[in-house]
Amino acid sequence: MEQRALGKFQVGAIGLGCMNLSHAYGRPPAPEDAARLLLRALDLGVTHFDTAALYGFGANETLVGQVLAPLRQRITLASKCGMQGVAGPDGTKRRVIDGRPETLRQTCEDALRRLRTDVIDLYYLHRWDKSVPIEDSVGALARLVEEGKIRAVGLSEVSSATLRRAHAVHPIAAVQSEYSLWTRHPELGVLEACRDIGAAFVAFSPLGRGFLTGAIPDAGVMATLPANDLRHAMPRFQGEHLAANLGWLPAYLALAREAGCTPAQLALAWLLQKAPHIVPIPGTTSISHLEENLDAMEVKLAPGLVARLEACVNEHTVSGARYSAANQAEIDTESYPDS
Repeated sequence: MEQRALGKFQVGAIGLGCMNLSHAYGRPPAPEDAARLLLRALDLGVTHFDTAALYGFGANETLVGQVLAPLRQRITLASKCGMQGVAGPDGTKRRVIDGRPETLRQTCEDALRRLRTDVIDLYYLHRWDKSVPIEDSVGALARLVEEGKIRAVGLSEVSSATLRRAHAVHPIAAVQSEYSLWTRHPELGVLEACRDIGAAFVAFSPLGRGFLTGAIPDAGVMATLPANDLRHAMPRFQGEHLAANLGWLPAYLALAREAGCTPAQLALAWLLQKAPHIVPIPGTTSISHLEENLDAMEVKLAPGLVARLEACVNEHTVSGARYSAANQAEIDTESYPDS
């Protein structure tokens, strides 16, 4: 597999986002099926595995640890802190953003135990807690580097200005944010800032949360998704916004046919050609989809096709914000209007 830099690490050009195996898109697969997918990814050359304390409220880190700890020397292990589940009075966990240094330290200790490792290669601040100066949160992560508990520091869903403030405290190895044909806000600043400071840009949801695979060809499919599928709360998948996005989908699918690849491969190939410091981490629960995604590295897009692709899917043609208003308020990225 082609290799790309992730901070001081060299990883496969396409990594694996592990969230889907425990969280966010309805009922997760059985543990044995999830384990098979993780091991198949490793067999196919994936070396970059990305998890977080939030995913399944610790369950995803536990899964990754159980399956991959015996193979620890073969992988680059990334996880995240600063957004996790906290139990309420009735025992039910809710998502909380907390960037206080003492919380980040405890979350790291918990992650090391769940992941069955002595050190995490890349540890991200999952969200910037705006009640805590970014310098304080990054300073806490820098101390974890000094203590040998983590090897590199990352940030998630931040602006270029916040990235530069953080980088002044401690080198930032990577920024992780949503980036795909239909989510282009990193092009407003943070993608260039990453290049300037020598950081990788890790693109999550590179397949538009499944929309760019053609898996949602009409509004009726949304009604079949489990009630706890997070796309039900995302404006792009609702009402008039969904109808507008379905309007350009046939043209996008036609471009994939012209390129001789699947729609998912078209989206990933576009990202891989966009810049060499971009590392996509598509997630999936399907081994066949995993294999399809990795084959995107063999797809080479002609400049003329890229131009037509970007004219078809961009910040002007995509309708609806990527998050609900409440979730949008939690992030710190530059944004196009209504995106």
